[in-house]
Amino acid sequence: SENGTRCILSSSSEFPEGFFTPQERRDGGIVIYFIIILYMFLAVSIVCDDYFLPSLEIISECLGLSQDVAGATFMAAGSSAPELVTAFLGAFVTKGDIGVSTILGSAIYNLLGISAACGLFSSVVSRLSCWPLFRDCLAYTISAAAVLAMISDSRIYWYESASLLLIYGCYILVLCFDIKINQYLMKKFSPCCTCFTKAMEENAEQQPLVGWRDESGPLIRQQSRTDSGIFQDELDYSQLSTSLHGLNEISEDHPNVFTMPEADMKRILWVLSLPIITLLYLTIPDCRRQFWRNWFMVTFLISAAWISAITYILVWMVTIAGRYLKWCCYTTGTSVPDTVASVLVARKGNGDMAMSNIVGSNVFDMLCLGIPWFIKTAFITTSGPIEVSSSGLTYTAISLICSVGFIFLAVHLNGWKIDKKLGTICLVLYLVFTVLSILYEL
Repeated sequence: SENGTRCILSSSSEFPEGFFTPQERRDGGIVIYFIIILYMFLAVSIVCDDYFLPSLEIISECLGLSQDVAGATFMAAGSSAPELVTAFLGAFVTKGDIGVSTILGSAIYNLLGISAACGLFSSVVSRLSCWPLFRDCLAYTISAAAVLAMISDSRIYWYESASLLLIYGCYILVLCFDIKINQYLMKKFSPCCTCFTKAMEENAEQQPLVGWRDESGPLIRQQSRTDSGIFQDELDYSQLSTSLHGLNEISEDHPNVFTMPEADMKRILWVLSLPIITLLYLTIPDCRRQFWRNWFMVTFLISAAWISAITYILVWMVTIAGRYLKWCCYTTGTSVPDTVASVLVARKGNGDMAMSNIVGSNVFDMLCLGIPWFIKTAFITTSGPIEVSSSGLTYTAISLICSVGFIFLAVHLNGWKIDKKLGTICLVLYLVFTVLSILYEL
């Protein structure tokens, strides 16, 4: 990916040319790109809210997953599908380092930027558990250190890429025994660590989920980390889905997506998004409705595919607009699904799921690098290692380690909750890292 002057090609060279000439962009065509960007943001939010998250809720119910485990596995895998596609494109199609730069470059935004969005855009104060955040931060630190050690010599061997798959396999194994490990650590360290004791007390006071039948009154039950899953009793999913979407009445089936909202602003957005609503309705089974409930895995896979396609268009438009305005904003583009999904679950009070998705998606991103690297080194280019660019490695390593430490420290000092104060702190930290990155590049 180097030319005669040994200059590294920019990420914009990985995408097709836009549908306007440079002169047409200067004459006002750039506005069309920004309109498409805003529409793609709207499309991602619709896919996540109407299809991706409901399918995740049913998967969690069927497998008995806790909120944080669901966020670190299925939610992270689905919302990080664009990074997986980008990594395969970089390894087999473009033959560049776009996968490495995208995944490592967006890591700080995933940790600090999305945490800031969850705190600032959520009206609900969400309580966090100590163990899930510590578990995911530790797993991410180990996987990031492994990746950075691999690309330090700009060469990737088959056994190095296989070690990434092994690390992620160990991470999944820990998640399988998450509840038992959590209970053991609570008993072991609660006498000497106040954050564990405080987390146990505050977890019992989290916002209840409608749908639990209580003999003394309404359908509510307290949520806690000691539960073996999010939903343990047999219940009608339509009731749960209705409650999670903020509706007061429990109906037999979920309202149709073509039902016009009552608020004026929501009506305007509904009319503007009607083409994408229709397209998604025709291509994705709505598992919130009783007829399609057993198709939740199909809903999950197709919605993840749609997220990847929409994100590709979004990043393409952002790249062209950034090239025109002399911006470098590619690395945060593929993090849009993570941002939307995390903010949506944080607004419902599911703080552990939001934070586990933020950090867990970064762990999955490292797997996104390991899979194409292993396929290419073990089965395609077996004669030797593959070459990658390791420019800026020192600053990237320091930034990743510092951002993980800062987010854990900020949550601890904030009393293990997601609120506007934590969002402001994370936003300031992200702006500091951004300024330092710009100064480093200059």
